[in-house]
Amino acid sequence: MKKVLNKQSLSFLASYINNPSPTSFEAAGQKLWLQYLEPYIDEWFIDNYGTAVGVINPGKEYKVVIEAHADEISWYVNYITSDGLIYVIRNGGSDHQIAPSKKVLIHGDKGTVRGVFGWPAIHTRNGEKEEAPTLKNIFIDCGCTSKEEVLALGIDIGSVITYEDTFEVLNDRYYMGRALDNRIGGFMIAEVARLLKENKKKLPYTLYIVNAVQEEIGLRGAEMIARRLKPDVAICTDVTHDTHTPMINKITQGDVQCGNGPVIAYGPAVQMNLLKLLTDTAEQEKIPLQKNACSRSTGTDTDAFAYSNDGTPSALISLPLRYMHTTVEMVHKDDVAHVILLIYNTLLNIKKGHSFKYFDKL
Repeated sequence: MKKVLNKQSLSFLASYINNPSPTSFEAAGQKLWLQYLEPYIDEWFIDNYGTAVGVINPGKEYKVVIEAHADEISWYVNYITSDGLIYVIRNGGSDHQIAPSKKVLIHGDKGTVRGVFGWPAIHTRNGEKEEAPTLKNIFIDCGCTSKEEVLALGIDIGSVITYEDTFEVLNDRYYMGRALDNRIGGFMIAEVARLLKENKKKLPYTLYIVNAVQEEIGLRGAEMIARRLKPDVAICTDVTHDTHTPMINKITQGDVQCGNGPVIAYGPAVQMNLLKLLTDTAEQEKIPLQKNACSRSTGTDTDAFAYSNDGTPSALISLPLRYMHTTVEMVHKDDVAHVILLIYNTLLNIKKGHSFKYFDKL
């Protein structure tokens, strides 16, 4: 496979993954993303809630979107005890079972405070009925001994909490870290813009590179920006589950594996003629594909674009990922490159005024 990424790309990927960008607090990550994207676009803007948009070839009547979401799962401070321990609620689909013993960053009014999700030692549980981690019993210890001391650090109800884990490469094969869901998507669409610029490709339409906020709590950023842009076509990218690790049932979850290529979704929100363009492009470019069926919705920003305005022809390209919503999410380097190439080449196959209607006459 031809080389797609360069050293600058990978340096940006590491810094972008490492930067905290929890739902509703995406601004710093969006600024980082736009700074990387800026040399490859003609203009950019953000909306009132922080969705960032790069624009190539502005002002054309026909409008195409490529999209990912910028936010990561996190926690909110919900209750502070008199002796300085912090109880939390979810901000997005955070997994309570992985929390105990994890290091965290509490983003307070006076800066970032380090803490840990505590858990009673195994010795103290001897002879006791084992309790599993739940939202009712996981707590954060930031080294304080009173509520007043916690408040003095700038931490209060509503302060947001992220995990400390950072980006790594495993066995020169996998990218690994927290928040690959879905900042890896933002990275991939930025790389598409880079390839268009470096290869001097001229598009016959306006292209919007959209990094949406608030996906993890219900596709909210995508809903807002879809109504604003009113695109003619939307190609979204997100992650999906690698089902080849233990304790996952392929009968119910499908058969997807890291390293076997991008995953194209089949479901009501996916416009079939746009999907055919994707599959034809993959065949033309010799890009391997996997398939995934979605019963009612994709659960991604694709749904928000598909059902916006008068209906927007939309499709979903997913990146296989292991251990979703943990701090050790993993994606295969080849899959990342192939998603970038699939989106890039599909854009080159979309014509001015391209119609995706199923038929025009009887």
